[in-house]
Amino acid sequence: MATTPVPDTLRQALDEVVTSHGMDLDAVELTGGRVLRVVVDAENALNLDDIAKVTRAVSTALDDTNDLGSAPYTLEVSTRGTSRPLTLPRHWSRNVDRWVKVTPAEGDVFEGRILSADDAGAVIRTETGERDVAYEDVKKAKIEPELKRKDV
Repeated sequence: MATTPVPDTLRQALDEVVTSHGMDLDAVELTGGRVLRVVVDAENALNLDDIAKVTRAVSTALDDTNDLGSAPYTLEVSTRGTSRPLTLPRHWSRNVDRWVKVTPAEGDVFEGRILSADDAGAVIRTETGERDVAYEDVKKAKIEPELKRKDV
């Protein structure tokens, strides 16, 4: 579904609210069907109570602004989950010890376990050994589910 640009003032207001709850604002999307999706992330795992608290705070902030106009909308607040690609260094560092599928800008797709991550890149253990990966060389990276996976 197509998304509508979110006003900078709204994004900034939501960022302040989310940050005040110890979380990072990962994405804000407004669909043509008037669904406002707010995606949050945190250093530690978030539970339903955390999401409920930040949802109430986001809802209150939205009531205090006119950025969405007077037409009704649906608010959805969620975590990144595993379906969103790793696009920032913090995404990588928060997923250390998890299985990742990497599509490099050049070369073949590979999979492995994230051993470490910093601001410039990550170290991934693959079937052929450890591999240093600079984020700038990654076209796409996504966490893969681990169901009975043999470790490398």
